[in-house]
Amino acid sequence: MIEINKDNKNKNKIKNIKIAYYIIGILVIIAIPLIFKPYFLSKPESNIKDVDYVTFIKHLNKKEAEEVQVKDREINFTLKGEKNVVYKTYRMEDGFLAQRLIDSGVKTDRIFPSQLNPIASNIIYMISMILMFIIIGQILSRTVFKKFGEGGVGPMSFGKSNAKIYVKSTDGITFKNVAGQDEAKDQLTEIVNFLHSPEKYTDIGAKLPKGALLVGPPGTGKTLLAQAVAGEANVPFFSISGSEFVEMFVGLGAAKVRDLFKQAQEKAPCIVFIDEIDTIGKKRDGSGFSGNDEREQTLNQLLSEMDGFDSKLGVVILAATNRPDSLDPALLRPGRFDRRIPVELPDLAGREAILKVHAKKIRREATIDYKAIALATAGASGADLANMINEAALRAVREGRNAMNQRDIEESVEVVLAGYERKNAVISPIEKEIIAYHEVGHALVAARQTNSAPVHKITIVPRTSGALGYTMQVDEEEKFLMSKDEAFNKIVTLTGGRSAEELIFGTKTSGASNDIEQATKIAKAMITRYGMSDDFGFVAMAEVNNRYLGSDANLTVSDKTAHEIDIAVRNLIEKAHEKAINILKENNEALHEIANYLLTRETITGEEFMEILRKYD
Repeated sequence: MIEINKDNKNKNKIKNIKIAYYIIGILVIIAIPLIFKPYFLSKPESNIKDVDYVTFIKHLNKKEAEEVQVKDREINFTLKGEKNVVYKTYRMEDGFLAQRLIDSGVKTDRIFPSQLNPIASNIIYMISMILMFIIIGQILSRTVFKKFGEGGVGPMSFGKSNAKIYVKSTDGITFKNVAGQDEAKDQLTEIVNFLHSPEKYTDIGAKLPKGALLVGPPGTGKTLLAQAVAGEANVPFFSISGSEFVEMFVGLGAAKVRDLFKQAQEKAPCIVFIDEIDTIGKKRDGSGFSGNDEREQTLNQLLSEMDGFDSKLGVVILAATNRPDSLDPALLRPGRFDRRIPVELPDLAGREAILKVHAKKIRREATIDYKAIALATAGASGADLANMINEAALRAVREGRNAMNQRDIEESVEVVLAGYERKNAVISPIEKEIIAYHEVGHALVAARQTNSAPVHKITIVPRTSGALGYTMQVDEEEKFLMSKDEAFNKIVTLTGGRSAEELIFGTKTSGASNDIEQATKIAKAMITRYGMSDDFGFVAMAEVNNRYLGSDANLTVSDKTAHEIDIAVRNLIEKAHEKAINILKENNEALHEIANYLLTRETITGEEFMEILRKYD
């Protein structure tokens, strides 16, 4: 009975929308004639002259009339020699009128332009406006209403779900297409097994999890995992974005939720995947009033549907988000989303596996070292790695080769990270020299420190990202922790470029802006989040709102403490800056030789760099 009442309420809302539409239309139709009557209904009458009946008879007797039209109440006539002038007189009882017309020899067979009665004219105008309004309404119902989420054609299709349905996983995606997410696949395999053999679980009294929430950064394969689950289970797959539930009219989102679950139950067993569920699943505020009533109604309906359907039917709800902290607690409780499955950025082995999966589709050389590429792409998502492989294939085609090689992938890594080379960029010799010393300053400071990643490449070729050059460092192995010394050494390396500029040219340029930002970020994290400061100790003074989207940390301290933190950050960076200058002074000759070598070559490898540097050991 409750469900029927809800459906009736929704139908009433749709009916009210239609009634309001037609009421507004009728008011517009009534108002337009009243407002614009002087312009539309009045016609210029400067060419029609009123005369009395006697004057008309005189013109007939003198045979001056050329044409005469006799109506029930009036007579219209024209005179010879007068063009575009019509005379009008009212008809009187005259039994000799017909004979007078014959005697005068006027033409009486021409029909003059008739003028409608004002009332009839208004009626015709109103009918035409109503017809025009109905036609416009039909056009709106097929275009605008459809755009605002009716899911069908015409106003009667409001509230229909527009979820994409993939029956029996026709795209063929399975767990074999997903690499680097072994833990997530293990947790989802149980859902697949339940859909395949539910009796194994129901015999012991176990219930199928109603929902699983896939949580992780963008590009890690959450949607791909959901499609793989449907492919492995060989069941229909419903896919819809959370934003598609939010509509202009209140109540339509909730109707879409009802329709989606109705379709899912009809095609059970099946998978329902809601991408970006944070769009409709945001926390409701404590006052009980939401800033978007439509969003809250949609969320309430989703919660109700997840409680209402029978888990024995085999309908599994999968949802994905990269903002789990913003979700409503009612959505996350057991019985709705029973499982929270992290889909994190892949580790070294995961990146290597992902590269191999995507490279299978590409014609390639057999000598490609995927592990070396994986080491150089720490922090890359699955989508990033797929893009790198595609860029490598495009590069091979551009260079006229029919197979992708190691160099193509290495270059594609740089394309994704720093953009394409700006081969036509014109840089003055002095600026080019400053850039060379800047980049060698980074590399030399890094090489002369312990706990620092080896230099892989140095280049002064500008990139489309805005970088005029860069130094690439690649760790020899995957690292999950960073010590205080390693963090400080990173800051020292970042200050190496500016230090070289000051030491050699006695100047400071804007080229170090990104280095300063990164150094400040690391120094602030050391003090406020990692507890690596002797002054503040083991205290957390900042919190990150959303680690998956790379949000900056917000300080949770008083103004006085914040000021002290600023001083500590500045002192830490100054200390690193001094260390970098001292390293460069001690290696001044090596700095000059490597910088000059870089100026002639523009790009050098880490091996070439170390070969020159070892001469000064």
